[in-house]
Amino acid sequence: MTKEAQDIEWKRAWRDEYLKWICGFANALGGRIYIGKDDAGQVVGLKNARKLLEDLPNKIRDHLGLMPEINLLHEDGRDVIEIVVTPSTVPISLRGSYYWRSGSVKQELKGHALTEFLLKKMGLTWDRVIEEKAILDDIDDAAIERFKKDAARAGRLPDLTELSTEQVLKKLRLLTPEGLSRAGVVLFCRDPGAFYANLFVKIGRFGDSVVDMRFQEVCEGNLFQMLHDVMEQLEKKFLIKPVRFEGLHRIEELEYPKPALREMLLNALVHRNYMGSMTQLKVFDDKLSLWNAGALPVELTIEQLFQVHESFPRNPLIADVCYKAGYIDSWGRGVEKISEACQAAGLPTPTFQERSGGVAVELSHAPVKTSGKRRENVGKDSGYMSGNAIHNHT
Repeated sequence: MTKEAQDIEWKRAWRDEYLKWICGFANALGGRIYIGKDDAGQVVGLKNARKLLEDLPNKIRDHLGLMPEINLLHEDGRDVIEIVVTPSTVPISLRGSYYWRSGSVKQELKGHALTEFLLKKMGLTWDRVIEEKAILDDIDDAAIERFKKDAARAGRLPDLTELSTEQVLKKLRLLTPEGLSRAGVVLFCRDPGAFYANLFVKIGRFGDSVVDMRFQEVCEGNLFQMLHDVMEQLEKKFLIKPVRFEGLHRIEELEYPKPALREMLLNALVHRNYMGSMTQLKVFDDKLSLWNAGALPVELTIEQLFQVHESFPRNPLIADVCYKAGYIDSWGRGVEKISEACQAAGLPTPTFQERSGGVAVELSHAPVKTSGKRRENVGKDSGYMSGNAIHNHT
């Protein structure tokens, strides 16, 4: 039996509130609504099928501006109405509200999700919008040079050595005749925080809970700078390096695998909602949690992250530049790569959760026994560079 799914909805009888479902289908990938079937897809029939066949086209047109295909079907000797909704190329609203079909549920789009939806329907994304206040002099030439080296190492672009900063930005479609895009600001600006106040990453070290706050740091700057700085902060100050021996060789490795940490940070910095709150990284005695502003794309659920799925980058320009720099291997595999790295290190499977308008990923491990001694590198100041010093470190 066909199951209720992304593009199928069953209703026993018509109610005007089902206009929301039609709106959701039109804004998403389209779908079919069957009136005269129960929640299990069994035919219950309609007594007023022919009247509905006359009334529904006008009702849907008047409220939604749509003209879906409406068919009268006969199944098991009973009448069923089929409403076939095709995807709309423009945003569809019902009494000022916008709906979206995700999985087998309907949801109303609000806040940042609504903004992203409207931009996408207009062929735009947040990072493609021109930042009118930004000028070419705001770009950090050192960041451009770092990108050139990384791109050359990755081999995903022709040689950029002889290109000027302006030429590189144009080649990456970050600088247009209209001006510098938001992506250009996030990726290469000397002080992107002057444009977007919550661009930074906040790192906190806790004991067993958030009540036990020990210390914190803030990493600021453009995306490439923050990626470098956060990783360095974690290695030098926030994480320990348990010692083990292989024969006479002393081996020190971070309590969490670097590939997993790096992938988590990349996902956060590339796919975050830059108009939301700052990225928050919390390090506990036995776990590490990274929360990032920006809910999952409406096309995805947490469960689908662990399955083969399409990539829906929130900021495709930013993602493209990171790919060309060699930071991203392929889109849509972030969760898989984090999980594989943890599995290889003998750690539990990471957990993902949508909360507070964002996505949180958590890594965990068994607490390391320290015999009452302070754990190495946790809050240790010797050899540690301050946040400002790290920002200037290359």
